Amino acid sequence: MNGAPSFYFGQDAEGYRAFRPQYPTALYEWLARAAPSRGLAWDCGTGSGQAAVGLAGCFERVVATDPDPRQLAMAPKRANIDYRLAAAEADLGLAGRVDLIACACSVHWFDLPAFYARAREALKPDGIIAVWTYDWPLTGSAPLDAALETLKNDILGPFWGENARYYFSGYAALPFPFEERPAPLFHSPIAASCEELMNFLSTWSAVRKYRARHGRDPLARIGMQVAHAWKASPPVSPVSVPLHMRCGSL
Repeated sequence: MNGAPSFYFGQDAEGYRAFRPQYPTALYEWLARAAPSRGLAWDCGTGSGQAAVGLAGCFERVVATDPDPRQLAMAPKRANIDYRLAAAEADLGLAGRVDLIACACSVHWFDLPAFYARAREALKPDGIIAVWTYDWPLTGSAPLDAALETLKNDILGPFWGENARYYFSGYAALPFPFEERPAPLFHSPIAASCEELMNFLSTWSAVRKYRARHGRDPLARIGMQVAHAWKASPPVSPVSVPLHMRCGSL
């Protein structure tokens, strides 16, 4: 599945960079404590570098890889981040050197057996791998959530890939052949306004597939409903999504 995100996300790399959520500092600090040392982290499927920048604040060096040059072009530069154009399954010459492999909302796109074999090669004997994702947002506002469910199921239903079962299960269904360790539940804010919520929704792969097939925006079909619901029954606080993490070692 490695070519799929390049098509769906790279064609709007600016939007992906602008509207995908940032991950909390506490997540990176927890990963740094869990890793055997803070020498080298590999951010696999970095996209436009959201996780790479966070990891760079906690690790001496970060190698951040992605198969799409359009995404990498949007990634913030840091002295200790080495961005590389590479598939998740590629040999980076990191055998036995990596303290942490991080996959932020990306591992469900990979050829999992090939990537996991590469991850086992790259990790130090006591290194860790952490993969996390969020799933479809819930706002706590019944009218808003009804509109979002309509979008997810009735409008975008045929456009979800087979990997959707992974992130919609909170990665519970994700094959993960490592010795697992418990991980905290973190949250990322995604929207403090109706506009921000719609911008976030625009970054989902099924939305892009719908546009490619029909030549129109599926979000327009619920735009008025979402706007009215937000005004009539706004969320009590900024909308956030839980980050479901699987963490393990060799």
